[in-house]
Amino acid sequence: MASSTTAFGSGVSTTALGLSSLKPSPTVGVATIIFPKPRRSSAMVVRAEGQIINPEIRKTEEKVVDSVVVTELSKPLTAYCRCWRSGTFPLCDGGHVKHNKGTGDNVGPLLLKKQ
Repeated sequence: MASSTTAFGSGVSTTALGLSSLKPSPTVGVATIIFPKPRRSSAMVVRAEGQIINPEIRKTEEKVVDSVVVTELSKPLTAYCRCWRSGTFPLCDGGHVKHNKGTGDNVGPLLLKKQ
């Protein structure tokens, strides 16, 4: 059986509290909790393969593309992905073309245009 220490003189086992790394400090009489180092998270990829992304918005159009005019942009035109297929997400790389052909969807990018 693993040894357990009481937490702060409360009579409650540190093992029961899930604080197995709780160690009493011999000099001060106060407990020190040692937390493991956080892991670096890798990028999360979200994909809905083979599913229609745009089930009802402007379905009569061949491809839904919206443009927004912005005065403070560094480039004259920037296309942002709305299909989640882009290899350069959040920027559009044209991945919607293959998706639209495969699913019959009509999703397209959001275009930011410099005024």
